[in-house]
Amino acid sequence: MEATEKRRLTLGKEEKLRHKSLVDGLFRDGTSLYEYPLRLTYRVLGRDELEASFRDRVPDRIGPLQMLITVPKKKLRHAVDRVRMRRLIREAYRLNRLPLRDRAIESGARTVQMAFIYLHPEKMDFETITKKMRRLLAKVERAVAHEPADS
Repeated sequence: MEATEKRRLTLGKEEKLRHKSLVDGLFRDGTSLYEYPLRLTYRVLGRDELEASFRDRVPDRIGPLQMLITVPKKKLRHAVDRVRMRRLIREAYRLNRLPLRDRAIESGARTVQMAFIYLHPEKMDFETITKKMRRLLAKVERAVAHEPADS
């Protein structure tokens, strides 16, 4: 990215995975990657697969990337700790997602759905989370590049 080019880093509603049929399909048919303390389950959908996920029509505001974050209560007992880890993971994703987004758009995928699951029983620092997030997103980017366009 050039220094003169400005890109918005906001995380909008279209990037949040919120439809039950999509979440169920992600966990049923998705592929998992590990970069401890994070596990990533992802699925690349073409236009036809996305339309088949809904009965009537595809809802508005489904972006090229969609994600959700889970921090299990079994791992971090206190709600304040779970919320903090969710925020750290979301921030690391927000800052490092643009190369994957560009790759998804150029590969012809309609959407790439991702679920980040925190696996460590203790809180971790932002630098570690960011490093692991970059590795996970690079792995998904390579996988998206090898997917057939509009499968």
